[in-house]
Amino acid sequence: MPLPTPLKGIRVVDFTWVRAGPWAARWMGTLGAEVIKVEWPLNLDTLRQNRFTVPPGIEPGPNSTGQFADTNANKRGISVNTRTEEGLELVKRLISVSDIVIENFSSRIMQRWGLGYEQLKKIRPDIIYVSMAGFGHTGRYHWYGTMGPAAQALSGLTHLSGLPGEPPAGWGWSYLDDTGGMYGAMSALTALRHRSATGKGQHVDLSQMITGITLTGPALLDKTVNGRKARREGFPPGNRTVWPGAEVVNNYRGPIAAPHNAYRTAPGGYNDWATIACLSNDEWQNLVKLMGDPDWADDRFDTIDGRLEHQEEMDERIGEWTKTMGKYELTEKCQGAGVRAMAVQSSQDRVDNDPQLRHRDMYVPMDHPMLGPWKFQNAPFKMSKSPAQMSSPPPMIGQHNRDVLEDLLGVAHDDLLDGYENGIFWPTTMDRYPYIEEALR
Repeated sequence: MPLPTPLKGIRVVDFTWVRAGPWAARWMGTLGAEVIKVEWPLNLDTLRQNRFTVPPGIEPGPNSTGQFADTNANKRGISVNTRTEEGLELVKRLISVSDIVIENFSSRIMQRWGLGYEQLKKIRPDIIYVSMAGFGHTGRYHWYGTMGPAAQALSGLTHLSGLPGEPPAGWGWSYLDDTGGMYGAMSALTALRHRSATGKGQHVDLSQMITGITLTGPALLDKTVNGRKARREGFPPGNRTVWPGAEVVNNYRGPIAAPHNAYRTAPGGYNDWATIACLSNDEWQNLVKLMGDPDWADDRFDTIDGRLEHQEEMDERIGEWTKTMGKYELTEKCQGAGVRAMAVQSSQDRVDNDPQLRHRDMYVPMDHPMLGPWKFQNAPFKMSKSPAQMSSPPPMIGQHNRDVLEDLLGVAHDDLLDGYENGIFWPTTMDRYPYIEEALR
């Protein structure tokens, strides 16, 4: 008998779009919640329109974008026109039999629809309403619209990234979308715990921008504790503990580890690198022995201060050694000798080449009607008694209308057919997809 999932019996109504909100709902689905995504074909999620993430050889369309697929796994989907009286009434009926409503629009949108928290409390007094607006639902900027990279800029993260004298660099990915999603899921779980203890629901008001404040780390401490402003003086340390020529006081780590860098490995391709970090003198001696006790590794390098002083020579010599083997071989040898080392992995490395991620089922293949076999990210944790698990691929638009509207809400089949004809469940100006027609037969 399969073990029960943590959120079995919890129903989530998902009004989210793009990344942060859908990411939060996705993880609630991974934990076993029934997540029902509400959409309308004439007002598609931006990720459904991103044709650049359609895999080669797949027919482009809103049901075949890879980024939407990964962001919205573990959900069912319905298409309802909330701008019609009948559609809005059905959505309210769905909310009345659900536990959580989640959305990430700017603060005024749901109220305009008649679905703000005060209105939802009248439908279900103990409802948990999770809003994830860029600036929250209070304050002078609460109505501003934003996206993850813009929120990163305002939070201070962008200012800290880049080379001296150059424009702020931004980041390689919209991390505030993923971070905001994780905070959204955590807040929803906390609210569920509160409701189980008190019987009361609540409004969880999350600001995506403010989640970025928690990621500025030492820069925030430098201001609050030392009274110094954030700055990008000298080259950033990258993987090094201290960049040569930079004052230790301006470095975000300080002199805590050496060596601490990324080194070239064989055969010398663009992604043939591995990191090595020695946090103690004992670990350094382990590395020296592993390298065969070379003559250059003399007593100048016996302390962290000495290794930092001669960091250029040390890194050059270590790099000569690391180029003699592949990054995975290097990792195994170093770890076996008590040296902290790891291969630098690309996306392909992680999905196809990492045996540990494969063992932990980090990427789970599932069949998608449009994409075919597709690997989806799994939960990064294991729970022995109530497992988190991938349950289903993402929904196609309106794929589960009949399941949700007829089976859950009790809509008569003839009324469902009428709703398709008069524009409540599908635009009258748009041809219905074959799977919609098949479900209605």
